[in-house]
Amino acid sequence: MNSFTTSSPSADATWENSRSHNQANWDERAAAHASSPDYAVQRFVDDPDALSGVVEFDRPRLGSIAGLDVVHLQCHIGTDTLSLARLGAASVTGLDFSTASLEQARSITERAGHRDIRFVQSDVYDAPAALERQQFDLVYTGIGALCWLPSVERWAAVVAELLRPGGRLFIREGHPMLWALGDNPATGQRTLADGEFTGPALEFPYFEMPEPLVFDDGGTYVETEREFNATVTHEWNHGLGEIVTALLKAGLRLDLFTEHQSVPWNAMPGQMVEIGAGEWQLAEAPERLAATYTITATKVAPET
Repeated sequence: MNSFTTSSPSADATWENSRSHNQANWDERAAAHASSPDYAVQRFVDDPDALSGVVEFDRPRLGSIAGLDVVHLQCHIGTDTLSLARLGAASVTGLDFSTASLEQARSITERAGHRDIRFVQSDVYDAPAALERQQFDLVYTGIGALCWLPSVERWAAVVAELLRPGGRLFIREGHPMLWALGDNPATGQRTLADGEFTGPALEFPYFEMPEPLVFDDGGTYVETEREFNATVTHEWNHGLGEIVTALLKAGLRLDLFTEHQSVPWNAMPGQMVEIGAGEWQLAEAPERLAATYTITATKVAPET
């Protein structure tokens, strides 16, 4: 179970300090993730058509990316990045701040026969400079990315800078409603016509806060027997209104916004069941919880 505190501005709330904690956490877990059965790395090596479960879920809304220049922000060990390349993109760049994660990404994609994928080490906020002001047809951001960033408005500005006019953003992300919930069974009960059930409890902020939530958790989200020393992470939630408004302010047009009842990991142990394709939802009355959402948006071309 996670333990957390709310950091004060004078202590741990600066972005540089938060980034340092988070980078150490991800660096230490990269090898464990690559060797975990949850990432199924060998399947990508053995099957040239294999895609990650995340990208498979995204495909109906992602549409064709054939011939596009794609950048995948916060790509971690690159299995989703590799999957985007296998969907026919003209070029694919993965960007992440973790050196160890990118080492795994390069190894995995090379073993899988995709030596043309470029990986760049950078913080998201520094991405335009790290990518030498290159612009792309598609910015792709996957699950579990925005919670590591203190300002969603700054993130949206980066996305806009990375997109060519007419280029689009695709993001599926954990819902801020989910991030606001604890992972414990709720202590309260709600009465229904045919009985009672316990539900998740609100424990964390729904809205973006100046200070991060500071968690101390020795585990990780995949199956592994490894023990870790870098256990502290700094995280932020961002409300849906804040996310959409940030994209609009950055000059993007909202094309699609949809919410999903499932998430691609067991986000609340003891309360969720697997429903296939690596997706999990509440075992009881799953319609109560928006677990993830998808947004697609297009950078509006300037008027001539």
